[in-house]
Amino acid sequence: MNRRKGYKSRQEAGEILADSLLTYRGKKGVVLAVPRGGVPVALPVVEALDFELDIIIPRKIGAPHQSELAVGAVCEDGEVLLNPHLIRSLGITDDYIDEAAGREVKEIKRRLEAYRGTSAPAEVEGRIVIVIDDGVATGFTITAALQSAARRRPGELVLAVPVAPPDTLSMLAKEADNVVCPYQPEVFYAVGQFYQEFPQLKDDEVREMLRHSRHGEKGISALQSNKER
Repeated sequence: MNRRKGYKSRQEAGEILADSLLTYRGKKGVVLAVPRGGVPVALPVVEALDFELDIIIPRKIGAPHQSELAVGAVCEDGEVLLNPHLIRSLGITDDYIDEAAGREVKEIKRRLEAYRGTSAPAEVEGRIVIVIDDGVATGFTITAALQSAARRRPGELVLAVPVAPPDTLSMLAKEADNVVCPYQPEVFYAVGQFYQEFPQLKDDEVREMLRHSRHGEKGISALQSNKER
């Protein structure tokens, strides 16, 4: 399926994504949402599949003086994914990479504590694991998340996103057992262009969504819908 106009909100995107994942309903699994935007997208999926919800936090390593240009990425296990060609062409040193990666790992730990609190991470070994974000552009950072999830030995690893360009999805297909994406536009500048409503979420909003999900409260997708208004 290829939607032509994008989505009204992350709520709607999650509902449509859930419809594309119904084959997993009735099985044992966990959704790993990428905060912040991936969490509200994941809520309708978690409700539809009756999966456990947890988070996974990849962080981009930006180039010197060009923080938006990813030369690497790191996830919570500390493993660093690098773009060696770009690093060489920009003359970036190992010391810079080590220092930047260290900063991002500290930020990951801060966010994990902020979002999870004292809750233990979900057990993923041998289970179906669905990694969800609100969209993917180049795919470099989400690759770090997929590789990190794969190192935890899931029974099946799935990437599910509402929107991404076809060439990026082809690349990411090498990192997961299955890739699900309802909307695959050829012309792609930024994830936000495919949402009518694309608010920046705060840490406390994400924490509240996760808390409701952990306590098994129904209607959590309605909760996040209110947050997006």
